[in-house]
Formats: sequence, structure tokens, C-alpha cells
Amino acid sequence: MAVILDAQALCKSFGAVTAAADVSAAIERDSVVGLIGTNGAGKTTFINMITGYLKPDRGAIRYEGRDITRLPPRAITRLGICRSFQIPQLYGSLSVFDNMMVGIGIMLRNAGLAGYFSRREASVPGFGRPPREVAEQLLGRFGLLEDRARNAQVLPGGARKLLDIALTMVAKPRVLLLDEPTSGVSAEEKFGIMQMVLDAARAEGATVLFVEHDMEVVSRFAQRVLAFYDGRIIADAAPQAALADPQVKRYVVGIRA
Repeated sequence: MAVILDAQALCKSFGAVTAAADVSAAIERDSVVGLIGTNGAGKTTFINMITGYLKPDRGAIRYEGRDITRLPPRAITRLGICRSFQIPQLYGSLSVFDNMMVGIGIMLRNAGLAGYFSRREASVPGFGRPPREVAEQLLGRFGLLEDRARNAQVLPGGARKLLDIALTMVAKPRVLLLDEPTSGVSAEEKFGIMQMVLDAARAEGATVLFVEHDMEVVSRFAQRVLAFYDGRIIADAAPQAALADPQVKRYVVGIRA
């Protein structure tokens, strides 16, 4: 498959701490890639560099052949690289539906199309529907229509995660980065939530990278695993092979080989 995102020899230090040391990874279009590693291993630093929240000290990031290394986060989002966060970024005092409408409004404003809200017949670019219909479509895709009138702050953990990711999908991502999408979610919910997220991403044609500590989720849903340790990638393989790697067993899973 064609490469959509290519990180080459990324290095990043914070004083004496090395967060990324010659990290390279070529991500193929339409793939699902799991990022694993203990806290501080370099996973989030890698995502932050891809999305522009951090700039590497050295190295380059190319998206569909274009160098995006020095672009600001908003410009990278406009190109189609979007992310969700470990802690959902929601408007807690607003309803689920109003959260979606605010997200759509921000997307339209950033695209210079804020006036769309005053034109009932206007369609949201990429969706071909008015804003309210787009909000309902995305809430339906994530199983949240029944919660549309509830305040976001009273939603259970799994629903909050889904709403956060639904807001990300407003931008029609080509590359979707998820930071621990099942953290804080019950064991009974985690597989269903992850499947729903991947189905939604697949429907939009998005390539997915997700950070995850739950190896059951990684084994079931990742097509490829990047294992991080001490700012480096120590394994890059299919889940079964990556999780069987002696270094991954020792430094990530916590099992002595």
C-alpha cells in the first residue's frame, strides 16, 4: 500500500531527557497501527510531533509527500491529520448535540465558512448536508443520538470518549490519531467502543494510529504495532510478532523473556 505518513529520524529532547531518538516509521494508507509502551516511552511525543504540538529537534515528517515538519497544529489539522486526547476535550456545560454543533462551527470558521450557520440550505463541505444533519449523522454513527439532549459532563466514560472522537470526525480526517481510546472504559465496553471507532474511521477512509496500554485491544484491532521504549522504537511488526519480541516482553509487557 502507498505510504500516507512518513516520519524520518525524529529526535526530541527536553533538557537531559531524550523523548525521541532517531524515530522512523512509514505509515501505510488505510492501515490501523497500535502504539505501545510504558509511560514516558515516547508514544505521545511521537503523536505530538506528527500533529505539530511539538517540533522535532531533528528529522522530518512528510504527509502525502509534503514536508509538514514545521507547520502549526491548525494547518496540519486542515490537511487532514486529526487527533483525540486521552482526557476528552468537551464542553461539559453543553448538550451532546450542542457540542457537535460547536465543533462543526469551529471547523467552518477555520475554513473561512462561518457564515454557513446563517444559511439553512447550505451544506457542510465534505458531507453535503446542513450542519444539524451532519451533527445527527455523526452522533448516530457513534451511537449517541439517544444522548443528544444530555449535558456532556454527565455522560459515562465510554460515551464521553465516543463524543470526543465524533468531534474529531467533523474535520473528515485522512489520518486519525487516538490517545488511549479505551482508557477509563469498562472491560465490557472496550471492544465495542473500539470497533465502533474503527468502523467510523473506515467509513471515512481514515488511516488510524492509536496509543493503547490494553494489550487485548492491541491484539484484536491493530494490524501493525510500534513498540516504544526510552524514546526509541524497539519493535515494528504485526501484533503477534511484536508482543512476542523479547524486548517488548521485558520493557513493555513486563514479562522477562
